[in-house]
Amino acid sequence: MMETGQISVQTENIFPIIKKFLYSDQEIFLRELISNAIDATTKIKTLSSRGEYKGELGDLTIDIILDKEAKTLTIRDKGLGMSEAEVKKYLNQVAFSSAESFLKKYKDDASIIGHFGLGFYSAFMVADKVEVDTRSYKSSVGPIKWVCTGNPEYELGKGTRKERGTDVILHISDDSVEFLEQNRIQQLLDKYSKFLPIPIRFGKKTTTKWEGEGEDRKSIEIEEDNIVNNPEPLWKKKPNKLKEEDYKAFYKELYPLSTDPLFWIHLNIDYPFNLTGVLYFPKLNNSLEIQKNKIQLYSNQVYVTDDVKEIVPEFLLLLHGVIDSPDIPLNVSRSYLQSDSNVRKITSYITKKVAEKLKQLYKKDKEGYESKWDDVGTFVKYGMIADQKFDERAKDFCILKNTKGEFMLIDEYVEKVKANQTDKYDKTVVLYANNEKDQHSYIESAVNYGYDVLLMNNVIDNHFMQHLEQKLQNVTFVRVDSDTVDKLVQKEEERESVLSENELEKVTNIFTDSLGDLKGGHIELRPLSPDDHPVLITRPEFMRRMKEMQMMQGMNLGDMPDAHNVIVNSNHELVAKKILGMKSKEKKERFAKYLYNLARLNQNMLKGEELNAFIKTSIEFLK
Repeated sequence: MMETGQISVQTENIFPIIKKFLYSDQEIFLRELISNAIDATTKIKTLSSRGEYKGELGDLTIDIILDKEAKTLTIRDKGLGMSEAEVKKYLNQVAFSSAESFLKKYKDDASIIGHFGLGFYSAFMVADKVEVDTRSYKSSVGPIKWVCTGNPEYELGKGTRKERGTDVILHISDDSVEFLEQNRIQQLLDKYSKFLPIPIRFGKKTTTKWEGEGEDRKSIEIEEDNIVNNPEPLWKKKPNKLKEEDYKAFYKELYPLSTDPLFWIHLNIDYPFNLTGVLYFPKLNNSLEIQKNKIQLYSNQVYVTDDVKEIVPEFLLLLHGVIDSPDIPLNVSRSYLQSDSNVRKITSYITKKVAEKLKQLYKKDKEGYESKWDDVGTFVKYGMIADQKFDERAKDFCILKNTKGEFMLIDEYVEKVKANQTDKYDKTVVLYANNEKDQHSYIESAVNYGYDVLLMNNVIDNHFMQHLEQKLQNVTFVRVDSDTVDKLVQKEEERESVLSENELEKVTNIFTDSLGDLKGGHIELRPLSPDDHPVLITRPEFMRRMKEMQMMQGMNLGDMPDAHNVIVNSNHELVAKKILGMKSKEKKERFAKYLYNLARLNQNMLKGEELNAFIKTSIEFLK
């Protein structure tokens, strides 16, 4: 005979609220119910280890049983089980009041991380009837069955279980039939149960094995239990027991199609908070494209979320891996998380561990570290800009690379170039190139002049250089093509021109008439070395850098021109002799235009029709 009763609850319509609560997250019901089964199983293991439970533990595997015909999904454990009094207490009072208070507080807040706290009653998001068939571990207590059809009324009577444990049987509602599909349930188990501490079985699976050798070799199909989880994931193991292959294999388990990571950090701390995990450095390939949802958050091996931006600083989102902490509150809003002291400590700890790992790698194997710098550099520079504490620590492992392929720490590099590259304003000028091919002639001129040139071709380098200029103060970054080599580092001395004032004015007029409007740039005659090019194109550092940063931020620049200046070398014989020696104005202007286009060709600025016209003009000159 089934006893009937009514759950003590004031909110009559709480079941519809549960059913519709965060509809897109319906799927969390399975995680919640499996978590309850894990909890019951863990407790019986604890009682057994203390000697408070004398019986055999037996096989503690949790079963997920799908019956499409009966339209049921069952979660079966061999844990503590419940007595009649416990069913009344936990299902009718504690679990329900927990669900009610949770919903009252958060039903209008879609930013709850994890949604823990909904617990047992999340079953009604997908089921129109839930049965609980349970038997307590206490031998004197018989089986109990509890049935509820999604309203405050329930039935309680004798159950059918022969052994200790609990069956939670969900009668799936018509609007949730997707959860009667084997593939859908497997998908949820892969997502939420992958690393749970107790084995989870979902029916059987067929695997192919090979027997025999040579011509007698044949394949046989074997049916075995489909265990969906790895109860002892790598991050729960002692780092000193693990090898490089173990970390790489686990990375493949998390991201099956990814290339091997560069290196990793094993997190393991139990005071002042509890945190374990493994964070991997992926190959970034000079990209700042944050691959979202690559760090998974767990709580005691229960998957919570892959949206961890409130727990992990933004620059660390470039990493991949797993963080597991029972100390991160999960049934709270994101705004609370941002101000939670434990979360701040965890964030700080992870940042510190990452910095320590990078420092250790640099000290231990400089060459290996330098070979990975193209990938690691993006991460380090982003971290320095975004996080002050990381920035302070990075002086020990942030390296700069020059065009000769030499690497140095920032302070070492500034010290190296200081003597030769300090200008008349007492500023150390750090010269850099962002494209070795396009800027080859400028790099060559600077190196011949005795200067050192850095290679700054990373996607974030514009912001990074600005960051260093603010941090280092008397240091300025100047691109090698921003001026002629003698003006890159401004000194007091100046070379004399071989031309008279009158001749200089004539040359200026020829180029001005020939080139017309330069759209933001200007023409300037300078007495460079006779070995320098006759005409050079330079780009003003400030304007060019501002434009590049705006483009990086996705700003619409409209018709903002690519401003460049034309520097005419008044000491080159093609300017000082040839152009002035020509008779007709037309020839002079045509030759000036040709020298200008030669400089543009060197800068990869001639395209399409202009390039074709230049080639034709060159052929005419050769004739």
